[in-house]
Amino acid sequence: MLSGGRLAAAALLPAVAVFFSGTAWALDGAAVEKLALGEGDERIAAISALVSEGDPKAVDVLKALAEGEMQTSGRRVLIVRGGKAMDAVTGEAVAPVPADSEDVVANNRLRAAVGDALALLRLLSPVRAERLASAKTLAGGADAATLPLVQRALAQESDAEIRALLEIIAASMQLKSESRDARLAAIRTLGRSSSASSKTLLLELANDADPDIRREAHMSLDAVEKRLALGEWLGLAFAGISLASILLLAALGLAITYGLMGVINMAHGELIMIGAYTTYVVQNLFRGSAFDWYLAAAVPAAFVVSGLVGMALERTVIRWLYGRPLETLLATWGISLILIQAVRTLFGAQNVQVENPAFMSGGLQVLSNLVLPWSRIYIVAFVALVLAGMWILLGKTRLGLFIRGVTQNRAMASCVGVPTARVDTWAFGLGSAIAGLAGCALSQLGNVGPDLGQGYIVDSFLVVVFGGVGHLAGTAYAALVLGFANKALESWSGAVLAKIAVLVFIIFFIQRRPQGLFALRGRAVDT
Repeated sequence: MLSGGRLAAAALLPAVAVFFSGTAWALDGAAVEKLALGEGDERIAAISALVSEGDPKAVDVLKALAEGEMQTSGRRVLIVRGGKAMDAVTGEAVAPVPADSEDVVANNRLRAAVGDALALLRLLSPVRAERLASAKTLAGGADAATLPLVQRALAQESDAEIRALLEIIAASMQLKSESRDARLAAIRTLGRSSSASSKTLLLELANDADPDIRREAHMSLDAVEKRLALGEWLGLAFAGISLASILLLAALGLAITYGLMGVINMAHGELIMIGAYTTYVVQNLFRGSAFDWYLAAAVPAAFVVSGLVGMALERTVIRWLYGRPLETLLATWGISLILIQAVRTLFGAQNVQVENPAFMSGGLQVLSNLVLPWSRIYIVAFVALVLAGMWILLGKTRLGLFIRGVTQNRAMASCVGVPTARVDTWAFGLGSAIAGLAGCALSQLGNVGPDLGQGYIVDSFLVVVFGGVGHLAGTAYAALVLGFANKALESWSGAVLAKIAVLVFIIFFIQRRPQGLFALRGRAVDT
């Protein structure tokens, strides 16, 4: 039933039928006057009369009433927007706004009737967005009296998404039909959908007195539940991939500083935070018409700023602590506290908001119960690009050759002329720069605060250790395994128990296989 009630829908039906027939008339001044000054059913009848005219101005008048923009001056009805008034019947400008004008108040029943009328009017709009919005409005509950109009719109609709909605709307109306064949046909139509609302309608018929309807309802219900289950599993898989991409991006930098260099860098999370705050600063610089392009500058900026901070840390503190893991751990933990306090001093202790560009807003509708956010999709693609870039850099470039040589046998690399101290600085700077990219990506998923990196440092170490210290491919595999495991366990036991279970699993796994999933091979390891 339409929210305005069966009486309102019945009053609107013949009027809207005239509208859909293509007849156009001048806007009825008497109907506009009754809409603003009438009582109860008179105002409902006025809506019917306005819709029947087919004049585009009728939509504007109804919207003005619903949005509180209609006023009266004596018997004259005005639409007032932005301090400017125009006559609701003729469209003529009225300046200035009359001093005696009064607001027209619409009660809930009238607002519902206006909303239903506008939804019906827009079903045949040439604008796809309006037709889609109208269909979604009617999907919330449509009166069976409007079935001919919905069927007419369905016959003319070519868009697949809108057609699917209209089919469900029409089927839900036919379920109330007295014709047994019509009800069976409606049940079969609902059985072809993948909407949760279809499942609700079919559940109501699962105990119908008619055995044929009951059997058909059960068959259609099974089909809908299978599609809904598929959507849930696909959503869980995408959530696992999304979490894995975040873990991988956060752990990639650590895979270099810890995995390749053996430095336990407890300030890695703060390097992620620096990348996020760099993105925030760049965003503020791009306020205006070029805002949607700020990420093109924020990505390299986060990479460079975090990389320079990392190189500075390596040159001033960490290079004196190689081979002393406990002292390195304590020193980098102290550095992390300094960086957190520095950010609080510069930006404040409160979180700051980094807004998504327009192209990262919204999501991709895959199924009726599955929407993939564009922000997550772009981050997964971004992580794939970063991983490919890391593979090329470490496997195909001179710097990558030097890093691998120093990692496997520092003494021999030094003997053949490799500047090991400089390579250490560049490698630590590269790991820190990758952490900055992680911060840039994380800024698109939530607010940025001084404690941002603290939530990822433990998970990053788990990924690196589980994958195999010094093995980048192992880091990628470990991120995927932990991402899927976390999301699968969360759907069963909740987030807290899922993290505990993953941690316990890794502890037992490392006890049995200390080298992780993949062991690093080389002379240094062999000796």
